[in-house]
Amino acid sequence: MQAIEADGLVVRLGRRNAVDRLSLRLGRGVHGLLGPNGAGKTTLIRTLATVQSPTAGTLSLLGTPANGKLRPVRQKLGYLPQHFGHYKRFKVREFVEYLAWLKEMPKKQIPGAVKEALERVGLSDRAEDRMKSLSGGMVRRAGIAQAIVNEPELLLLDEPTVGLDPAQRLRFRELVAELGQRACVLISTHLVEDVAAACTDVVLMNEGSVVFQGTPADLATAGTTTHVGDSPIERGYSALISAKSAGGAW
Repeated sequence: MQAIEADGLVVRLGRRNAVDRLSLRLGRGVHGLLGPNGAGKTTLIRTLATVQSPTAGTLSLLGTPANGKLRPVRQKLGYLPQHFGHYKRFKVREFVEYLAWLKEMPKKQIPGAVKEALERVGLSDRAEDRMKSLSGGMVRRAGIAQAIVNEPELLLLDEPTVGLDPAQRLRFRELVAELGQRACVLISTHLVEDVAAACTDVVLMNEGSVVFQGTPADLATAGTTTHVGDSPIERGYSALISAKSAGGAW
């Protein structure tokens, strides 16, 4: 069973299709979602997280149609939005506990699961601190902790490394590699180097649809030295985006 199965998926926002006849199948592993601003990445992630409803086409999540009963799916899902709210007076532990409760985790499992999630993101020593006292990078790590607290089968991360320093980004890559051994992990990011280092599979979106899906090595061979970029994978990204964009502009 694929964790994500989309065929002809359309998600309309206002007068335009933010996701336009997209077809995609993803299973276990770590998948990177790349694309320029306005490509539809965040809308796709929100739709996969059951926050946004599809307009047309078909979508199945963990074997359940997106127009079906989504409560069981949401219990097995982890989601880190690009921007997420929280009560600033919550302690870090309370914040993660609250999200575990929303995911309907068994009450007896929550304390141990929260402790483990905070350990995995390096926040054990800040568990009793207020959220308002954390730096931006620490808040992001608390967001990752709440996303993984229920050991999700489908983990959706929108710009998860924003605010993380280089050492923390390395530890994040190790964490998602571990999670990807038993779950489908989809990471939306602008940082091509994160995808090259952490992901086994790359999905490139532009103008609401998929323009490439393959390995980071495949992406690296798509460009030449004439394309913009400091590395082969960046030049491959530039080549594919410019081929899709109107007039060949990058």
